[in-house]
Amino acid sequence: MDFSLQGAGEFIQRPAILLVIAILVSLAVAYAARCLLFAILRTIFPHRPQSRLAILLDRMRFAAFAWLFILLLGMAAPFIQTEGLSDFYRRMITILVIGALGATLLGLMHAWGDIATRRFKLDIDDNLQARKTLTRLRILKRMGATFIGVLTVGAMLMAITGVRDYGVSLFASAGAAGIVIGLAARSVLSNLLAGLQIALTQPIRIDDVVIVEGEWGRIEEITATYVVVHIWDWRRLIVPLSYFIEQPFQNWTRETAAIIGTVFWEVDYTVPVERVREKLTEFLNHHPLWDRDVVNLQVTDSKERTMTLRALMSARTSGDAWDLRCDIREKMIAWLQQDYPDALPRIRAEIGNGGRNAPAAGDAPTAGGAPSP
Repeated sequence: MDFSLQGAGEFIQRPAILLVIAILVSLAVAYAARCLLFAILRTIFPHRPQSRLAILLDRMRFAAFAWLFILLLGMAAPFIQTEGLSDFYRRMITILVIGALGATLLGLMHAWGDIATRRFKLDIDDNLQARKTLTRLRILKRMGATFIGVLTVGAMLMAITGVRDYGVSLFASAGAAGIVIGLAARSVLSNLLAGLQIALTQPIRIDDVVIVEGEWGRIEEITATYVVVHIWDWRRLIVPLSYFIEQPFQNWTRETAAIIGTVFWEVDYTVPVERVREKLTEFLNHHPLWDRDVVNLQVTDSKERTMTLRALMSARTSGDAWDLRCDIREKMIAWLQQDYPDALPRIRAEIGNGGRNAPAAGDAPTAGGAPSP
């Protein structure tokens, strides 16, 4: 008897109760056997939490359970020989085998990815190589999981007679249907292709510092269809993958995490620029966030009442650069207030001097314009 969706109701008979019992008992025994097997393996092969064996055992938990479950169902097959039900039983085991194969491939792929990425750390200053590798592996893992999942589900459905016949009949009219589906899924397909392009060319990577839509943040997660940007104030910006292929954006850590920060001061024309330059170098030499690479002070603008001083300073990361800029700005203002208070911006005005330049009383002109006697 063929296993089809229409024939499922025929199995609601007494032999079906035996089938349910066999499935429940197999589930319980398979779970217990999996736990016992993994405990024995950990005892025989002691390992660290992040060792290869630990990662492999953790990722293969479900696959091991699935194969033990299928093994127990196969052992129970001789007890279910009822006409019709035995055929259903065989097809069910076939579907479960396909699913177990898919789970095994997924487990092995994730274990390989975890083992390959375990030596890369993002919590260091120079993490460019780690970001490159992690980004590529995470995108490829997600695309591989999607591919394996689609193939597994498709193979499981094709094992069902009714579904297989329906699928074969659809191929006759697949031309027009494919065009309609392609147009409807254009955005999804573009994001999937963008994900492959990002994995290969890497315009963005995990933990990159970016400016997207005017927001400063870090790339927190790259999925198969979208990117999560962690904004500095803990918000999350969800951006489609295709955005990073089609739209311009700023990447502050494309080649290196080091960056140059700027600080501006509006000061009076009486400020001693050379003294300010020396003080800036002194502040930076004693600051732990400066990487001792770039330091510069220039007069970049002059206005009616003030001139603009611009300081350049480098730091190992953008976060360090922000804190360094704030500290230097604060220290310089405090120093100017203490040593050169007149150098801060002020408004000048000419005030009358009480008639000091006015003519003397005896020199006042007469009505005719001649001095009085």
